[in-house]
Amino acid sequence: MSAHSSSGSGVEKDGLFNEFYTEVKQIEKRDSVLTPKQQIERLLRPGSTYFNLNPFEVLQVEPDSPIDAIRTKYKRLSILVHPDKNQEDKDRAQTAFEAVSKAWKTLESDETRAKCLDVVEEAKAKIDANIAEKKKKLKKDGKKNTIEEDDPDKYKHALYVMTMKLFADMERKRRHQEDRDQEERKRKREEELDAEEKAKLEKEWQKNYEVSSI
Repeated sequence: MSAHSSSGSGVEKDGLFNEFYTEVKQIEKRDSVLTPKQQIERLLRPGSTYFNLNPFEVLQVEPDSPIDAIRTKYKRLSILVHPDKNQEDKDRAQTAFEAVSKAWKTLESDETRAKCLDVVEEAKAKIDANIAEKKKKLKKDGKKNTIEEDDPDKYKHALYVMTMKLFADMERKRRHQEDRDQEERKRKREEELDAEEKAKLEKEWQKNYEVSSI
């Protein structure tokens, strides 16, 4: 039962990926001019908390884009979704604006941008390895050595999905480490309080002992 549920969940997630990717690409293709409403909708659509972990997707820039180009795109998007510019949808605009700002802060830093680029490179390596394995199996089975990822659009989609999964894994690890650090700080603080309480009791005992000895 649990195995079936897990499998079903995986299919649902893949379906969500496909639906999100397809809709976003359709919007990008249909509308060459970005509008505030389209961008707010893109950044807040179902699953956005998950999808917005990828700062390159949030800012709609290629990973190898120069930092100046990324900055320009950030400024353009931040103006489009700024709450002051979207008074009729201020709360959602604020959430979208925060997503754009967070993405820029991540890519603005050389250190964190390098980590994001590592994620993209890892995704490419995994996809290429999967492709090589598929082709190897087809060749072994004597079948035509052609797969759907040979289509550039299919390859790009597979890379998109893999990249999102890796960013999600990275976020889970970050949160796990954050929880562990918080627990460690809590434990140390409790030890400090215990030590302070013991020292206080010891001091009071010593004082009472000295008084009783007079």
